[in-house]
Amino acid sequence: MKFDFKSLIDKFGRRYIIIITALFALILGLLMSGSVKQTNRDLKEGKLAEETIRANKTIENKDETEERKKLAAEAMPPTYSFDDSVAKHRVELTTQLFSYIEATNKELQEKYQADLERAKERNSVEAPTVEDKIANLKGRLEKIDSDDINFFQDISQGFYQGVFELPEDEFNLLKTEMLNIVEKTMGERIRDNNLAEHRASAKESIGASLLSEDGKNLAEDLIDKVVVVNEVFDEKATAAAKETAKEAVNPVMIYHGEVIVREGAQIDSRAIKKLELLGMTNKNNTIFPYVAMIMLIVIQLGLLVWLVMREGTKEFQFRFINFYVFMMVLSILFMKAIALFQTESMPYISLLFPAAFTPLVLNLFISRKASVLAALFQVAFSVFVFYDLGGTSTLILLLMSYLFSGLMASLIKQERIGRQLGRALIMLIIVPLAFTIVMSTYQGMDFGDRKTVSAILCMLIGSLFTYVLSIGLHPYIELLLNDDSMIVLNELSNPNHPLLKRLLEEAPGTYHHSMMVASLSSNAVAAIGGRSLITRVACYYHDIGKLKHANFFVENLPSGAENPHNFLLPEDSKEIIFSHVSEGVKILKKQKMPKMIVDICEQHHGTTLMSFFYIKAYERDKNVKEEDFRYPGPRPQTKEAAVVNLADTCEAAVRAMKQPTNETIHEFVHDLVEKRIKDNQLDESGLTLGEIRIIEKSIINGLCSAYHSRIEYPKMKKEIEENNK
Repeated sequence: MKFDFKSLIDKFGRRYIIIITALFALILGLLMSGSVKQTNRDLKEGKLAEETIRANKTIENKDETEERKKLAAEAMPPTYSFDDSVAKHRVELTTQLFSYIEATNKELQEKYQADLERAKERNSVEAPTVEDKIANLKGRLEKIDSDDINFFQDISQGFYQGVFELPEDEFNLLKTEMLNIVEKTMGERIRDNNLAEHRASAKESIGASLLSEDGKNLAEDLIDKVVVVNEVFDEKATAAAKETAKEAVNPVMIYHGEVIVREGAQIDSRAIKKLELLGMTNKNNTIFPYVAMIMLIVIQLGLLVWLVMREGTKEFQFRFINFYVFMMVLSILFMKAIALFQTESMPYISLLFPAAFTPLVLNLFISRKASVLAALFQVAFSVFVFYDLGGTSTLILLLMSYLFSGLMASLIKQERIGRQLGRALIMLIIVPLAFTIVMSTYQGMDFGDRKTVSAILCMLIGSLFTYVLSIGLHPYIELLLNDDSMIVLNELSNPNHPLLKRLLEEAPGTYHHSMMVASLSSNAVAAIGGRSLITRVACYYHDIGKLKHANFFVENLPSGAENPHNFLLPEDSKEIIFSHVSEGVKILKKQKMPKMIVDICEQHHGTTLMSFFYIKAYERDKNVKEEDFRYPGPRPQTKEAAVVNLADTCEAAVRAMKQPTNETIHEFVHDLVEKRIKDNQLDESGLTLGEIRIIEKSIINGLCSAYHSRIEYPKMKKEIEENNK
């Protein structure tokens, strides 16, 4: 079932990477181009929209911006400037008027008295008339500045005549009332549009005073001349205020993804203007989305090839790029399928997409780099797949949720998902769901709204789908990629496997030895956190090469049979013993066994010395070389192979002991481990000294449990004596 990457390497070499990346780019382009494809629409004012039309880009609506600026300027009230010096000046003029009247009265009265005193007959002297007083007053007024003369000239002749006819006390009251009313009224802001109101208010105050009717009439006549506008329209300030109002208006934007007209609605003039501005009424479609999509695909391929070329073996490089391409295409296809059901009424159905699945699978079976790359570009490609959602809050929630879920999947520990169900539940379901709730809160979504509930529910279902899918498909993906998948190992561990049945029938001693080594090795490997299952299965087959010469191995000899090596030269015996490794490798490769099982078979003796036959050969020939009696190796290259190396020798030696005790087992295993360390057999395995001690302890405990000395109970002893009679 495992995909044969080696055949691709042999057939295409490096060219395969170019071929697969080009094919990948083509597939992605075809899948996403349909989502960004722009159709020509018959868009005319007054027609009903056949579909919901969204903006294809973000652009300023300049016409509407100008319209809003115009409205803002028109809404600004005119600016008036208040001149408080006008009020002061009017009070001064009113005061000056009454002063002139008083001075005129005084002057003419004094002259009249002087004339009376000089006249012999008083009847000959006439008192000053009103006309005399008016003439005198006008003479005074001629000396006033030209700027103020108009004020006095505007006062009617009737006022002057009436005021000179008033009694002195009435005049003084009129003066006092007028100055108070003028000061109060002119202190307020008076414009052209409310001048009449202020004059009327001042006249009401006069009407409420103690003046006589003649005095009131004179006061009202004077008010019309004294009370004037003191707040005038400021053209420059008004223009500046209008400009400020215009500048404060924000540009009216049409955002990418904004609904211009909904399906079934009538297209009005405003919608037509927006569509024209967006260029959506033109027959020529924009190419920018396609250019952006191509650029994104190229960037992804560049990063992918860069990461792939940095990997070690060619086989892993091919595995990396093949599985990445397969999973990403599958992801985009799934995304496209969900996009088909995306509607206005179901905007959040896109959250059903299991965004964490592809990054999770790549993390577990390839590398964390591949996982992060997939998480990032999966989000980037979703922008094009869900092109119609561009610029909407839905797309923002979708992108952030996809990205967060994908990156959380890349943080999962790189071991079987079944061994970390609790951790996966938190990182694939609970945390992404909480993040979606946070984003919904940030966007101000109402949690009582049906759409908000549907968004959270869709995210929960998508996360659950990822979780269930990863657990359910893990064994089958493993079967496709790895030669040592759980399914394969379970099949190989079946006692009914042809090789195991043959081993049991033809080499029963070796079979039982292999079972014991499997138990010892798997327990020791588990103690240091290694791969215990494949170690157990590898032990079942590590001595399969003994089938060729089964009777030349002491464990397979019938009881009482003489050892055939007694009739052979040490060199011949050595070759037979050596051959069980090479023959075993041949058999396992022919059966297409997992590579690690073949490696353990090849390495389980390392380059150790076959001391028994070496000593025999040395006794015959002192020139014999030690290297000729060492296994060809290689030395154990993995921790699992090193454990099998130790357990295999220990089990065989302890089984050969006549009466093994816990002490003798402990001493033997410890000495053997020390010898292997000194012989450099464990140097390339990656084991630490701490792990070696854990392995040693585990093997000792296993051997003591299997070969401990049994107590001879009295009853059993009596039965034995009776049977021997």
